[in-house]
Amino acid sequence: MKRTIILAATLALAGTPALAQSAPQAQTTPEAQTKAPEQRTEIKAVSIVDVSDLPADSQTQISQIEADRSEDQLEALQSSIEGSPALVDALEKQGATPSDVVAASLSQTGTLTIVTRKET
Repeated sequence: MKRTIILAATLALAGTPALAQSAPQAQTTPEAQTKAPEQRTEIKAVSIVDVSDLPADSQTQISQIEADRSEDQLEALQSSIEGSPALVDALEKQGATPSDVVAASLSQTGTLTIVTRKET
């Protein structure tokens, strides 16, 4: 699950302007030119859920992800979300902000699930 959330968050947010501007440029070697480009899953729907609304098992998994993740990784995720007005708007409609985001997951069908932990 940890790998899925981190990988999905990276894929989901790779299309946002903030991340696209900071992404390193790939080297263009003859070998790299012959490889097919990576396919990215398009975000078709966004779901916002607070960790307190998840089942106990999922809450435990999110807590473990939070414990294993570095502060830099969390800041990168939150910054990527801040760079997407549509995601910020979706969060605000749920009473959350990018700083409340603790995890994200993109399904193969294009549903981006953003998990928040609102400060009380």
